[in-house]
Amino acid sequence: MNLNGVKLTWLGHATFRIETPGGKTVLVDPWVTGNPMCPEKDKDVKKADVMLCTHGHFDHIADAVEIAKKHNPVVVGIYELCVWMEKKGAKQTSPMNKGGTQTVGDIKVTMVHADHSCGIQDGDQIIYGGEACGYVIEFENGVKVYHAGDTNVFGDMAIIRELYAPEIVMLPIGDHFTMGPREAAYACNLLKPKTVIPMHFDTFPVLTGSPAELHRLSPGLDVVTMKPGVTLGI
Repeated sequence: MNLNGVKLTWLGHATFRIETPGGKTVLVDPWVTGNPMCPEKDKDVKKADVMLCTHGHFDHIADAVEIAKKHNPVVVGIYELCVWMEKKGAKQTSPMNKGGTQTVGDIKVTMVHADHSCGIQDGDQIIYGGEACGYVIEFENGVKVYHAGDTNVFGDMAIIRELYAPEIVMLPIGDHFTMGPREAAYACNLLKPKTVIPMHFDTFPVLTGSPAELHRLSPGLDVVTMKPGVTLGI
């Protein structure tokens, strides 16, 4: 896997910290303080220039508001989620919707479909947060990464391959709330990436899908099982 200057750190579950070749820090689905998979050293976020939110469930945006207030990143999300973030104190939002592409900082972001629900726990009620999504991120060095968010496999992943051709894909494999290894292996057949990074597993006992099972079901595929806190691309 050639990241060509991109530094990729998994913080557990679906949370990633990505450092661009130009020195910007991108956070995807920021859940750190209550995330049992996140190392203690990474729970205090030091920098955030861009924040990408795939949907409004707590295990993806629990720290989004506080990070937005502290570091003032550009918050990217589906329209309804960005409106909610603004009401909670985010100063810079750049809402979008599926099929759209925008340049934020030094990355190009395309919002794509995800097959999942999206309610925001706001106090004692759940409010509408738009639809769940995924992102294809293209860096200035040409590297393209697909963060699928929480999703089941869907046939239009083939369109994502044909239109955007991401070389590296982060796919949920935990089962129960997202697809498991069987569905993820099928997704890889549709996406045809060079590398797949499993995510959204082991955080809770109910998330039983394993990278080993994905590897067994996908012979010949480069399955990179990251450890929380470890950075690729150094």
